[in-house]
Amino acid sequence: MMRVLMTTDAVGGVWQYSLELAAASEARMVLAVLGPAPDPEQRAAAEAAGVTLVDTGLPLDWLSHGPQPVLAAADAMARLARDMAADLVHLNAPALAVARFDQPVVAVNHGCLGTWWEAARGAALDPALAWLPDLVGQGLRAADRVVAPTRAYAEATGRRYGLPLVPVAVHNGRTPMPLPKARPFHGALTVGRLWDEAKDTATLDAAAALLDAPLVAIGATRAPHGAAVTPAHLQATGPLPAEIIGHWLARRPVFVSAARFEPFGLAVLEAAQAGCPLVLSDIPTFRELWDGAATFVAPGDAGGFAEAVGSLLADPACRAAQGQAARLRAALYTPAATAAAMAEIYRDALSIRTQAA
Repeated sequence: MMRVLMTTDAVGGVWQYSLELAAASEARMVLAVLGPAPDPEQRAAAEAAGVTLVDTGLPLDWLSHGPQPVLAAADAMARLARDMAADLVHLNAPALAVARFDQPVVAVNHGCLGTWWEAARGAALDPALAWLPDLVGQGLRAADRVVAPTRAYAEATGRRYGLPLVPVAVHNGRTPMPLPKARPFHGALTVGRLWDEAKDTATLDAAAALLDAPLVAIGATRAPHGAAVTPAHLQATGPLPAEIIGHWLARRPVFVSAARFEPFGLAVLEAAQAGCPLVLSDIPTFRELWDGAATFVAPGDAGGFAEAVGSLLADPACRAAQGQAARLRAALYTPAATAAAMAEIYRDALSIRTQAA
């Protein structure tokens, strides 16, 4: 059985991706956790999935204040891969690929500062932060294979880092949440890192002020590095356990994302699996995944979001039809499909490295 060392973190969507992939894969996977340690709920989920965790105590690249901690973490990952006699290394933090690994390296870019900055700020990168995209670019070029979760983001990654080949697109998958019986909710819902500029919480907050129905926002309003938002019109709950989020999705609200930047969007997939109608920003990623199964609104158009949500809330038949369309599309995005595609990439990377040797 192939032995794979995969990096993960407990801060964002990479955690769920890692658990789902590890559980669905035929390979024997060890997850090396960088950044803040998993909380008890996350540890229980890993144990239930039969996944081995290694708490490295090493920093996440985007929470570091310079290149040296990231370079040290890269070297530590290379040592760990040697010590566990891994056959292959799967890095969900591409900057770590700058280290000298004895094994083939598959780097998956789930999101990075360089592409985020272009989408969120639309301006030249702060020179004080340039070291991180530089490391990411070096890592992507050093990896044996590079993967992104959508074609749209693969193309954005290739452009931003001048890669000789566009990364391979492998869509993420998600096991549907268990949903309790619940009374329908006549309102809208968003879930995600509300503090993240690219999620455009400001537009959703402005849209909420125009709605005659509530727009509930689940997620952290303060980032690990200190950034924060204070919505005035959204009904912000803060972070909630998965069980409670499942209860909200079971009520089938109109699910809204105004994101200006989204490499994939697991929260949208979870909502679609629950049969929630989708109102999404018209960005390439969402078009790729949900065209024909969602209502699209121009990024930043608060009035457009309010109108789209209000129209669905006023038309129960249309709301139900769009929820069913979203559910049918979501059935395409499964952990089994992701694992099968990644297994092929793993085999390819092993083959290429063997031939080169």
